[in-house]
This record gives sequence, structure tokens and C-alpha cells, in this order.
Amino acid sequence: MQFARQCGDIYRRVHWNNRGYKSIVWRCVSRLEEKGSECTAPTINEETLQTAVVKAINELLANKEPFLQALQKNIATILNEENDNATNDIDSKLEELQQQLLIQAKSKNDYEDVADEIYHLRELKQNALVENAECEGKRQRIAEMTDFFNEQSCELEEYDEQLVRRLIEKVTVFHDKFAVEFKSGVEIDVEG
Repeated sequence: MQFARQCGDIYRRVHWNNRGYKSIVWRCVSRLEEKGSECTAPTINEETLQTAVVKAINELLANKEPFLQALQKNIATILNEENDNATNDIDSKLEELQQQLLIQAKSKNDYEDVADEIYHLRELKQNALVENAECEGKRQRIAEMTDFFNEQSCELEEYDEQLVRRLIEKVTVFHDKFAVEFKSGVEIDVEG
């Protein structure tokens, strides 16, 4: 996905007919939809954008050892996160509180504090589950990237849409360069 540095809006693929010359370009949505924005982000020819992305991938391939080490470090960091244990701890606390709630309800005592704590813990558990899912997604993306870079022995010669979708998180368009951010978090600047 491409973003304009000036306004932060996305770029959209447009079939352009400029003085009889047909081409495919990418333009900032705010310039296309006249949102009142004064975005001055440039219109980018699709071939220029694709060339910049291929250059970024090839730059990583040329220096893949430090990149692979960084990926392994990222995997280790993600694996060391202890959210799985957090959900187990929350589950045991929830069980205790639910027992307390039943006891207080049977004895007709005020149980509002216990109920509030249960709702709070359920919210914490939901957040922990979301974080676990995000971590698992990161693990999978990093593993895919590691496999690709280990298998790839030579530079890319042409743009591959499926590969780009697997590797690239976003491309930020500046007036003079592109910032290509990989799904692993690594960012490479390519002159535009």
C-alpha cells in the first residue's frame, strides 16, 4: 500500500490519458477526490514505483546476512513475550472471582466490586488474546520472509505482485524518494 508523505492519505492506481498518451499512474486519493486537501504529493508512474520496490528488495538481498540476523532477533523477541501465560493467569483469577461472586450472591452481600473486577479481567484477557494473535501473525510473516531470503540466491529482475504483497507493508512516497517498509519492520529508502 502506498501513502503520501504530505497528507498521509493512500495512493490509488489510475488509468491516465494525458494528451493521447495512455499510462498507469498512482496518485494521492486526496488529490483525486478533492477533499479540500492541498496535498502536493507527486503522481508516480507505475513502472517507477515498481522499479523502486524491486530496488529495495534487491538491496536487502545484497545485504541479507545482517537482515536475516535482525529477523532472527525479532523472532526471538516475539517468542519471549509472555502473553500466553498472562491469559492463563487471568483465567485462574476469573475462576476465583466467579466463585467469590456466587458466594456473595448466595449470602445476599454486595458483589458489585467483584463483578467489576470480573469485567475488568475479561477485558484484559481479550486484549491479551488480540496481542497473542498479532504476535502469531508477526511470527508467520517473519518466518515467510526468512524462508524467501534464504531461498533467494540472486537479485530480482522484474516486479512480482504476489511477492511484493508477501514482503512489503507499505511504500511512503516523498518528492525525491520512496521509503519501502517491509513487514518485518525494516525500512529502505530508494531514490525516486
